[in-house]
Amino acid sequence: MKYVILQGDGMADYPLDTLGGKTPLEVAATPNMDWLASHGIFGLAHTIPEGFPPGSDVGNMSILGYDPTLYHTGRSPLEAASMGVSLGPEDIAFRCNLVTLRKEGSHSVMEDFTAGHISSEEAAEILRDLNLHLGGNGVEFYPGVSYRHLMVWHEGKETMKTTPPHDITDKKVEPHLPEGDGGELLRHLMEGSETLLAQHPINRKREERRERKATSIWLWGQGKAPRMPSLKERYDIKGGVISAVDIINGLGVYAGLERIRVPGITGFFDTNYKGKAEYGLRALEEKDLIFIHVEAPDEAGHMGDVEKKIKAIEDFDEKVVGTLLSGMDRWRAWRLLLLPDHPTSIALKTHVSDPVPFALFSSTEREEPKELGFNESAAKKTGVVVEKAFTLMDALIGGKKPWIETSH
Repeated sequence: MKYVILQGDGMADYPLDTLGGKTPLEVAATPNMDWLASHGIFGLAHTIPEGFPPGSDVGNMSILGYDPTLYHTGRSPLEAASMGVSLGPEDIAFRCNLVTLRKEGSHSVMEDFTAGHISSEEAAEILRDLNLHLGGNGVEFYPGVSYRHLMVWHEGKETMKTTPPHDITDKKVEPHLPEGDGGELLRHLMEGSETLLAQHPINRKREERRERKATSIWLWGQGKAPRMPSLKERYDIKGGVISAVDIINGLGVYAGLERIRVPGITGFFDTNYKGKAEYGLRALEEKDLIFIHVEAPDEAGHMGDVEKKIKAIEDFDEKVVGTLLSGMDRWRAWRLLLLPDHPTSIALKTHVSDPVPFALFSSTEREEPKELGFNESAAKKTGVVVEKAFTLMDALIGGKKPWIETSH
């Protein structure tokens, strides 16, 4: 038996007036996802447990079959694992975004939590200088991908309140600065980064090209290294993960999945969609499971760009889902799970905790065909609900039935 998980990050959304009261998933042309919804188990799954922030760390932990209430310690330790940064038992990892702040009088506003999707090469030079001038005394900075980086506070503190920068786009940042025990150091580092970056050579070059500058760092998502059993230990399977995002690859490290490197994947709209599917099929020749993640719909949601979100969903459907489905007939027995990790609201430009549509298809246990579209309203109408999305892994691997069927 072969197993596939396809995750279109943030695909789900709320109905939009600009789309005639429909969601991007309802408007987008998605014949391949619609086919899976029509021929498999289709319904709604709660990927974000009550009381947890609706982030990709929590949502994807659920999708990979881990109960966040037992295993979630924070977002950044997962990213550290992806980057090969080893954390001691008392070390605290922080996500370190490069961001663009805009001055409005005496206040600063979060103009862009990605610093104009700064290149990894430019960012690495900035992180090197941050570590040189702001690092030390237990603090280290590590470069990642584009705007996504890492800070480690050795034997540091983690109980302070921090805010994801993508939650405060176009808002004043002062009410959202780190608070609580240890927050003063974080604020000091963030203020110090503004001074350092004001005249940084990278920013001067970006200004000449009329690109957004990285004006500050933003520290958030802190936590210690989690302790999680691998999927090999749990299900006696070996698998791989394909993603351009550190948090997903870090989850893969803890789950015991091999990172499959695909040329041209970026975590943005220009990613190599088809390559992800082709490399996934190739990996399945020797592995039992492949988890393929696409970030683009989430990025469009944070930008509030409905046209880009629809295009990202359609590219995911055609080039990832379609390519996978056309190549799976080389195996007789396989199961496929399709879903987003959370909705990313175009209107709010951030994640929300609502349940998401999911489709679970089995090549050997086909459902009676129905005419369904893979979208939020159609999923709700089925009456199929998975209250704890982490139980879907048992359905994928073991064929168990974790959903309930309500009246509809």
